[in-house]
Amino acid sequence: MPRLEEIRGPEDLRALSPHAARELAPRIRRLLVESCTAHGGHLGPNLGVVELSIALHRVFDSPRDRILWDTGHQAYVHKILTGRTGAFATLRRTGGLSGYPCRAESEHDVIENSHASTSLSWADGLARANALLGRSDRAVVAVLGDGALTGGMAWEALNNIAAAPERPVVVVLNDNGRSYAPTVGAVAGHLAGLRTGDARPTLFENLGLAYVGPVDGHDIEAVETALRTAVALHRPVVVHCVTSKGRGHLPAEEDETDHFHAVRAAAARKPGSAPSWTSVFGSELADLAADRPDVVAITAAMLDPTGLGEFARRHPERVIDVGIAEQHAVTTAAGLALGGVHPVVALYATFLNRAFDQLLLDVALHRAPVTFVLDRAGVTGDDGPSHNGMWDLSLLNLVPGLRLAAPRDATTLRRALREAVACDDGPTALRFPKGSSGADIPAVEVRADLDVLHRGERPDILLVSVGAMAATCLDVAERLAGRGVGVTVVDPRWIKPVAPGLTALALDHLMVATVEDNGRAGGAGACVAQALGEADPGLPVHVFGLPQRFLDHGSRADVLEACGLTPRHLARALLAALPSGRRARRGAAASLAAG
Repeated sequence: MPRLEEIRGPEDLRALSPHAARELAPRIRRLLVESCTAHGGHLGPNLGVVELSIALHRVFDSPRDRILWDTGHQAYVHKILTGRTGAFATLRRTGGLSGYPCRAESEHDVIENSHASTSLSWADGLARANALLGRSDRAVVAVLGDGALTGGMAWEALNNIAAAPERPVVVVLNDNGRSYAPTVGAVAGHLAGLRTGDARPTLFENLGLAYVGPVDGHDIEAVETALRTAVALHRPVVVHCVTSKGRGHLPAEEDETDHFHAVRAAAARKPGSAPSWTSVFGSELADLAADRPDVVAITAAMLDPTGLGEFARRHPERVIDVGIAEQHAVTTAAGLALGGVHPVVALYATFLNRAFDQLLLDVALHRAPVTFVLDRAGVTGDDGPSHNGMWDLSLLNLVPGLRLAAPRDATTLRRALREAVACDDGPTALRFPKGSSGADIPAVEVRADLDVLHRGERPDILLVSVGAMAATCLDVAERLAGRGVGVTVVDPRWIKPVAPGLTALALDHLMVATVEDNGRAGGAGACVAQALGEADPGLPVHVFGLPQRFLDHGSRADVLEACGLTPRHLARALLAALPSGRRARRGAAASLAAG
């Protein structure tokens, strides 16, 4: 029996006897548990696809045969089987393996996919390309979970795939009855009927697809037989594999919440730390709803990850899980608002991208009082480029009539949520990052509509802090004070529209700078710069934010460091940008460079 490190690629796996292949499964699970427990990661989904992944790579010849992973966090086993065992301890760490398929890592990673329900469209495109170019010697295989079938894009793709029986596509349905939580809706009911043999003909067959299954997804030889049967049909076919999330690790199997969907690194599980942004939001919304019977919460298959668990326990009749269907969630919210209730749509910031048209034309155009709560805004870090919430401010700034808040701590989050839900004449949104909310940061003064967090001895620089960057900005102010530069730090709290009081305060300073963990293009800083440019075209305004590129995975601290959004980098940049003539500038710059 070879060690996992000796499996350098699928060809080594195919050379094993069936018995030897089966013996790999517990070893892989042991590695998954050890690594994810120590460093964090998506444990439950990968424990459930061990045998399925082995069978896929024993039947298909990757990378000639294209294996596409929907919601690629289930591709850890695929990484192990394609020669990356030796680097597995670096998973999701700076400079290490990505937590999703990554083309820079391996030729076996075909698409860098991490948003659900998209793999079938990729498969349809590849199958069409094969047909156009006369390639008939390779397979196209899409692996997706039953949860992904709650997303409309999957059915748009199936509509096209089923209409072309001459273009083979193998759809491997990894049916574990869940995404994060149990899969919802009529499709989930149909799949449950298939698992018990009570739902023939299948919905897939009615569309014109062939169907093989259900198959025990933890029986390697049974899955191999089903896959070979599918290939021999030379047409689009669904192979229905029934699996168990968290399989082989008792704590995961017994966890009813999400079967250890994602576990935190051991070092991050610190007792007594400040509550997470997510938990602060969830608790406050549940309390608010006790006083407001018209408040309804909407989730797109992420009840607990977005903090709605407590709301669901206290107000179960007022929580709606639409499945992995962000577009539907947003327009449903518009309908609810039209019907006289106030919906709160809780999403990860990166997933709002999928529903921008609905936000713009179904919600904002109708001035619907819908509140959007965007978790994981800004740099999320270890989940990589697809999960950084660095686009939302730029997108939301395009939406007429929408008001947008970025709280800096738990207290301002609670306040902003109540203010948002009190708005009844248009949409509102608030955003906050992943992780601990940290210590509260009190205002030393409230000036008009701004919280002043720090006042320097001189009005040299007005530093506008956006959301969770407040602590960083205060650190910058202290560093510059030691070099004789006066900094006023303000937090507008509501960043769209630009606070009128900000213009008046800015005109009292030599220079203005904004700091945000959103992309610089079109973000909060760009809007401030535009507003101040109209008031005083000669006032220098410097916008600090994330570069408009896809950021490599790593810790939040490492990513912010690489982007120059640390107190040290910002202080040095601000000092260099200070208008000429400011005394002690040269000496201070030299001091900062040294420290």
